[in-house]
Amino acid sequence: MAIEPETKNWTWVITATCPECGFDGRAVSVRDVPGIITENTAAWPAVLEREDVRVRPDDHTWSPLEYAAHVRDVHRKMTERLALVLEQDEPTFPNWDQDATAVEDDYAAQDPATVAHELVDAGRRAAEAFAAVRDADLDRTGLRSDGSAFTVATLATYFAHDPVHHLWDVRRRS
Repeated sequence: MAIEPETKNWTWVITATCPECGFDGRAVSVRDVPGIITENTAAWPAVLEREDVRVRPDDHTWSPLEYAAHVRDVHRKMTERLALVLEQDEPTFPNWDQDATAVEDDYAAQDPATVAHELVDAGRRAAEAFAAVRDADLDRTGLRSDGSAFTVATLATYFAHDPVHHLWDVRRRS
């Protein structure tokens, strides 16, 4: 069954509290993000060992495996975007259709152990990349394809919400 594509613009999480997962972007510093990512990443292998790892709770919600594959790819994508911002002046990020990726890469059929390994590796790389950002680079900017502008600092906060929210998604359904 196909899941309807996500159409929300989640950039508001940078300056507000998510009413669902409780993430408060106002309280998150760019220097907090590596720790948030590291802590969050450590929780995913157990999720991927669940008996119901491939089960969608309803017709509109990904399975824990699909969420984990997405989180792995978010780590990769945000690490790439950080590199672009640090290497180029005001780059426009290539568009990424997360829903098309989920279908094209068949998240639902991926091996949970492989996803766990890849997610941990991608999360480690992302945490290291954000930890290595120099203070002088925090205001460098990049643009999403929809025109949303991010500094390194706001990109970090925006990024941190995604895996936190998705871990909340899979835990509330267990």
